[in-house]
Amino acid sequence: MKNFKSFSTLILAVVIGFTSCIEGNEKPVIDDTPGASDVKITGNITSSQTWTTGKTYVLSGRIAVTAGNTLTIQPGVIVKGEVGTGANASALVIARGAKINAVGTATSPIIFTTTADEIKPGQIASPNLDADLTGLWGGVLVLGKAKGSFGGDVTEVQIEGIPASDINGLYGGSDDADNSGVIKYISIRHGGANIGEGNEINGLTLGGVGSGTVIENVEVIGNQDDGIEWFGGKVSVKNAIVWNVGDDGLDTDQAWSGILDNFIVISGSETDHALEIDGPEGSFSAAHTLKNGSIKGNNIAEFGDFRDGAKGTFENLYFFGFADPATTTGRGDLSLSGDKTLATFAAGTLKFTKLEATLATGVTLKTVFKNGTDASATEVAAKANTVGATKSAFTGWTWVDVAGQLADFK
Repeated sequence: MKNFKSFSTLILAVVIGFTSCIEGNEKPVIDDTPGASDVKITGNITSSQTWTTGKTYVLSGRIAVTAGNTLTIQPGVIVKGEVGTGANASALVIARGAKINAVGTATSPIIFTTTADEIKPGQIASPNLDADLTGLWGGVLVLGKAKGSFGGDVTEVQIEGIPASDINGLYGGSDDADNSGVIKYISIRHGGANIGEGNEINGLTLGGVGSGTVIENVEVIGNQDDGIEWFGGKVSVKNAIVWNVGDDGLDTDQAWSGILDNFIVISGSETDHALEIDGPEGSFSAAHTLKNGSIKGNNIAEFGDFRDGAKGTFENLYFFGFADPATTTGRGDLSLSGDKTLATFAAGTLKFTKLEATLATGVTLKTVFKNGTDASATEVAAKANTVGATKSAFTGWTWVDVAGQLADFK
């Protein structure tokens, strides 16, 4: 599926005017001459700067805001990453010790997208790209100094999606209260470029981000890898919505210990798990909370996979639109994978409370909620759920809403 999508992406890029070399490792030639309102960013940001309302900023490759500097992005700004993969994948990296203050509003969100997108300031929906188009640029990565569980006594590691040669990709440390800035009302679209075999970039990557960071009102659409992925850290996120991702809707790793409150996942044609929850990788152990979420499936996606000694609290979650696991080779369920996870569930360090689901015809709770998690679940009719997300948090400013994708949510 991903190979087909990547091929379709390449064809579209060529049709709309982007050309690239098919042989060798030359950087693609982009037919994109910035206009008066466009600003091209060609190197790392080594002094604090502001990107201003009414302008479009073009990322020419992987751009890092380096330690000690702050990037301020005003409401309504559009940031476009050039099309490319491998070493040419464009992305915005907020390195450890740097800050991003990207504060949009409900009437003027900040949009991160691809140069293939003809969207202009003031628009919400793309005028020329479908919402399931993925992999046209990288994504947004925020890295901090908070603790993570990385294996043994290691306290810092390189984030996935960034080459090991780039020191701006390091994250981790010992400061759980670290502050990487403020993110509010942002939409990240058409990302997930592959920098190597099986190594794509998430829509929003949070690596070792501390609790001093504020993240609220985030939309991720059409990302080839995960929508949002946490790697350790203690940052909390409020009001997140993910639609049409190629791997997992939400992915947690390395003992992230924050809270995700009020979220929606809408599975796309390539989505694997709506939720993928991984346990700690080293001696450091901590747990996170996901609460007040509504998750819409399809014929291939799974509710969630809890793996490798996953820990945390999962409460007030509503699932609907998933297939019968018996007819989809085990898809469409919530599973606890491996002895370590069964042990954390038995010990109460992996806890489920107030799960509700609208099930496919003939499916039972025990069939869907595996390994005893059905004891925390209730079957409800469509839109009769008493738990889940508050969708009003996403109306008006998201492409999901403009596209009518919130209609199935209560």
